[in-house]
Formats: sequence, structure tokens, C-alpha cells
Amino acid sequence: MDSINGKYIDIQNGEMSFHTKKGVFNALRDINLTVAKGEFITLIGHSGCGKSTLLNLIAGLTHATGGMLLCGNREIAGPSPERAVVFQNHSLLPWLTCFENVYLAVERVFGASESKSELQQRTRAALAMVGLSHAEQKRPNEISGGMKQRVGIARALSMEPKVLLMDEPFGALDALTRAHLQDELLKIVAATNSTVIMVTHDVDEAVLLSDRIVMLTNGPSATIGEILDVRLARPRERVSLAQDPQYMQYRSAVLEFLYHRQSHPAKEAA
Repeated sequence: MDSINGKYIDIQNGEMSFHTKKGVFNALRDINLTVAKGEFITLIGHSGCGKSTLLNLIAGLTHATGGMLLCGNREIAGPSPERAVVFQNHSLLPWLTCFENVYLAVERVFGASESKSELQQRTRAALAMVGLSHAEQKRPNEISGGMKQRVGIARALSMEPKVLLMDEPFGALDALTRAHLQDELLKIVAATNSTVIMVTHDVDEAVLLSDRIVMLTNGPSATIGEILDVRLARPRERVSLAQDPQYMQYRSAVLEFLYHRQSHPAKEAA
């Protein structure tokens, strides 16, 4: 895929260490990853393997202690509207309506160059994209958890980011709501051709959504142990895939890595 679309995100020898009371903790080492425009990447691994740390580095929320991170051939030096983040906690402002929560992001990015009516139109379009036009004037305490997450996704998409970064956005939801939002996300990504990097613990979610699954070894000093290409045709339909032999093969490969081969490559070779 890189050869077709070209690299958009490029991480070379990425490292991340933290200073703690007990000394230096090395969270990530030797991270080498490229992501093409329009690609959907999931990061998967056991708790504490540095998935969210890696996502935060790409978002520019933290700075790598080693290596080079590029987005669009520019160094990632801090947060940017071109890299929008959706967290597990929707982070909506409770005193604002759904419309106002999204409008804040739109105004920040486009306020200097567009009129108020144009900003409002962008806001409505983003809410319509996630099926929430009817909830524009509701506040977060008046809508369900799944709807809150959709507002968070709308807010991120409203900024027209080059990259959508998602940190277990459906992790706190019930199974049916999670499945519905996964299906909605597939439609949105197809419509916008977004580049997505998503952290997940869910193997089925990773296989259903991804073009590639990046599997991290256990921490500390976690690194990329294996990258799995998911060559399932799009659009994807979960019911038909449930019995698909290729889908089951990908699922088994991820489980095999997580439960039998998740240690460091160097240790495996020893």
C-alpha cells in the first residue's frame, strides 16, 4: 500500500523513556512503522505494552526520547489539527450541547477564514455524518454512551484531519453498541478516505477494521513484534465475515501472537 499511496506517517527507531522515582523506565524501543494515506492501522498488545504511548507520540501529546517521527514529511513536534484524537473517554464539555461541543473544534480550526454560517454548516455536516442531527441541542447527560462517542468522533472529523487517532474509543461500551459504532466507523472511513490509527484490545475489532494490525511485544521496552496484512475485501460485513475462513485465519494469527509469541524478538532468537 505504501508504494501506491506513499508514506504519510514515518516512524524510525522511535523510543520513549520516562523518569520515575525508581529510575528510568523504557516504555518503547526500536519502533519502525510507516503508514500510507487512507490506511487503517490498529495497534494491539497486552496491557502496558505502550500502545497508548505510541499513539500519544504520533499525536504529538508527548515527545519521543529517541528516533524520528514524521507526518507528511514534517517532524511531529506537538499537537496539530491535522492529527485529531478520539479518546475512550469522550471528553465532552457537559454544559454545552452536542452542537456546541463540535462547534468549538470547528471554530478553532476554521474560525479565522470562514464565516459563522459556514462554521455552523461544517458542524451540522459532522454531526450528520455520525447520525446525530436529531441530537444537536441535547447535552451529554441527555444522550447514551454510544452517542457521546459519536459526538467525539464528529468533533474529530469536523477538523478535517489528515490522520484520525483513536485510543480504544469503543472500549467502555456494551457489545451491541460497540458493534454498531464499528460498522458506522467503517462507513465513515470509506466515505472520507481517512487515515486511521486505532488502539484496541479487541482481536475481532482489529481484524474487522484494519488494513494492517501492528502487534506489540510485552513491556517494558516494548517494540513491534509483527505486522499482519489483512487482505479482506471492502466493504466488510460482520455477519458474512464471521464464518469466513480467511477472517478466522487472521483472528487465529493475532491470538497466536498475543498468547504464544508476544515476547521480544531478541528473546525469541536467543
